[in-house]
Amino acid sequence: MTIVMLELNTSAEKSLFRSPGIFLRFPDLVAAESTRHGGVSTGPFTSLNLGGSTQDSTENVLENNHRFFHALNVPFEQVAKSHQVHGEEILNVSEAGRYDGYDALITNQPDIQLAVTVADCTPILIFDPVQRAVAAIHAGWRGTVSEIVFKTVGRMVEVFGTNASDCLAYVGTCIDECSFEVGEDVAQHFQSDYKRWDDVKAKFFVDLKAANRDQLLRAGLKAGNIEISMYSTVLNNDDYFSYRHEKGLTGRMLATIGTRK
Repeated sequence: MTIVMLELNTSAEKSLFRSPGIFLRFPDLVAAESTRHGGVSTGPFTSLNLGGSTQDSTENVLENNHRFFHALNVPFEQVAKSHQVHGEEILNVSEAGRYDGYDALITNQPDIQLAVTVADCTPILIFDPVQRAVAAIHAGWRGTVSEIVFKTVGRMVEVFGTNASDCLAYVGTCIDECSFEVGEDVAQHFQSDYKRWDDVKAKFFVDLKAANRDQLLRAGLKAGNIEISMYSTVLNNDDYFSYRHEKGLTGRMLATIGTRK
């Protein structure tokens, strides 16, 4: 399994995001995940809150989105998002805009920038350089056990003629295994490879990154074509929002991917 460190952008503007190293050799591909820096939000949402489903003001969230996508040189009018429901529905996006009820977005249209919102759940970005297709996936524990990542690759194969072995993928920053403490009600849905029992805490700990990585492998991606973020929303809370660590009162990050003409 190849693990590649994310590139940390160092300019003031680019500190708004980190870029997965696995995609950097494609100059016409825009792929990034936001940090919590460089925005206008205050209090628990400090500062780059990109999520509309928070108690932050609409004006702040909109300004933050404009700042983030401007830093990526992407017009905000080209962005496609969905209100996520922790389900397994996949949308083939033909035009930018706001959708509802989808946790995975796919497209082969250039100048459509897909984005998913996260604050502990796992973002997964996929690029098929042959068919010029991309996917942005939001996988919480429910989406993970529903195999939304595996199903999204399958949808790309069906709709775009994707060969999974051509694809590159990024399993993004989320809650880490040593922080994702769950009860039997959640743990029962995971295979033993992805959970461990802690006698001291009398709880299970679940590894979302590994579970989603293995869905990519099972779908046909090569191990060397998968990058896993080495960051954690909990352990690196100074740089990322964490819904669990901040007890529900926090902002949201975006993971985004799209191609240019």
